[in-house]
Amino acid sequence: MNIDDTHAARTPTVQVIERMMSLVDVLAKERDPVSLKQLATTTGLHSSTAHRILNDMVLARFVDRVEPGRYQLGMRLLELGNIVKSRLSVRDAALDPMRALHKSTGQTVNLSVRQGDEIVYVERAYNEFSGVQVVRAIGGRAPLHLTSVGKLFLSVDEPRQVRSYAMRTGLSGHTPNSITELARLERELSLVRAHGYSRDDEELETGVRCIAAAIRDDSGKLVAGLSLTAPADRLDEAWVRDLRATAASISAAIGAR
Repeated sequence: MNIDDTHAARTPTVQVIERMMSLVDVLAKERDPVSLKQLATTTGLHSSTAHRILNDMVLARFVDRVEPGRYQLGMRLLELGNIVKSRLSVRDAALDPMRALHKSTGQTVNLSVRQGDEIVYVERAYNEFSGVQVVRAIGGRAPLHLTSVGKLFLSVDEPRQVRSYAMRTGLSGHTPNSITELARLERELSLVRAHGYSRDDEELETGVRCIAAAIRDDSGKLVAGLSLTAPADRLDEAWVRDLRATAASISAAIGAR
C-alpha cells in the first residue's frame, strides 16, 4: 500500500472523529439537553449521520440520551476530565513561563503555595546575577501577612478567617514596614482584591520588594501564587503586567478559563 492509499484509508476515520468532536462542541455549549434536529443543523451534518454517531457515543458513555431524540454530554467525559486534572501539576506548568519571566526581567521569580498560616516556596527561577540574593530556599516558609503571595491567599478568605489568622499569629513583624495591625491588613487586602495583584514593600526583608499574581485551577480556586522579587529601588511597575500575564498563562495550562 502506498502513501496515498494509506491516507485514503485513514480519511473516513479522521472524518468521523471530526464529526464526533463537532457534536461534542455543540453539546458543551448548551446547559440543557439538545435535540437531534438542532445538533444536525448546528453541525451541518445530515440527521441520519448525526444519529448514527450519537448512538455510538451513547454506547461509549461520551453522550447520554436523556429522552428520545435529546442528548447531553455523558459521565465518561467527566471521568476522563478528572484523570487529566489529577495529572496536571502547577509546578510543571509553571517552570517554562517562570524562566521566561526571569529572562525578561532579570529578577527572581518564585512559585509559592499556602500551607496553614504560611506560604511555602516550591519553585524558583533565578541566577547569580539576579538582583536579590535568595534567602529562603525552596521549601522555605514565610508568614502570610508579610508576603505578596500570602496576601493573595488572605484576600480570598472570609473576614472572620482573616481575624482568626490575626489572633493566631499576632501579626508579628520582621521589618519596620511590616503590617502588624488588623485594620491596616484589612485595608491592604481590599487593595489586593481591587487591583488583582499584591505587594510586599520591604515587609518581610528590608531592601526587598515583591509583587505577586494568582494562579487558579479549573474551578477558579486560588492554588498558588507567582511572585517577582527585586531590590526595593529597582522594582519596575511595568513588570506587573508581565507577571499577571504569566500567572494567567500558567492558570490556563492547568485548566482555568
